[in-house]
Amino acid sequence: MSAVRLLVLGAVRTRGRAHGYQVRADLESWGAHEWSSATSGSVYHALKALTGAGLLRVHDSTPSAAGGPPRMEYELTKDGEQTYLSLLRTALSSRDPRMDVLAAAVGFIEALPRAEAIELLGKRAAAMDEWADSITRHLPPGTDLTTWGPIGEVIDLWLHTAQSRADWTHRLIRRLEEGAFTMADEG
Repeated sequence: MSAVRLLVLGAVRTRGRAHGYQVRADLESWGAHEWSSATSGSVYHALKALTGAGLLRVHDSTPSAAGGPPRMEYELTKDGEQTYLSLLRTALSSRDPRMDVLAAAVGFIEALPRAEAIELLGKRAAAMDEWADSITRHLPPGTDLTTWGPIGEVIDLWLHTAQSRADWTHRLIRRLEEGAFTMADEG
């Protein structure tokens, strides 16, 4: 899954209708260029590719306020809306999507009803807990990984990663359960 694809679809959806510069400026204001591959060129490439795939509709150009060439405005098609929500749901419920994909999905989590977001993150949390358990399940009781040399460090890295991602997901679920954010079903 491409973070840029999710980011561009989400940014266009958030605005309803947007030209490429607005999409790029929104993503830059969110810092997406720092944690994903959403550069200027990739945003414009994604807009063109998503339009070609029938996920975005191009509207008549609007004159540039700065006096430059006219700007094309984009809007999600019905297929674009379905694809966007599918990408969002998959990223939130998957055990280990790339961090840029997960970050993009969390940034757009308010597009979902609260109960659905909690359910999707619950699936992710369960998978993360299972992953952490699978790492330690086969270790002898009382194992001191520091005595295993570099292999012990590798196992510890994966264990730490699994546990920290599970903890983070459980924390986000609690925040949602406590009413954090304004979700799609809340106005």
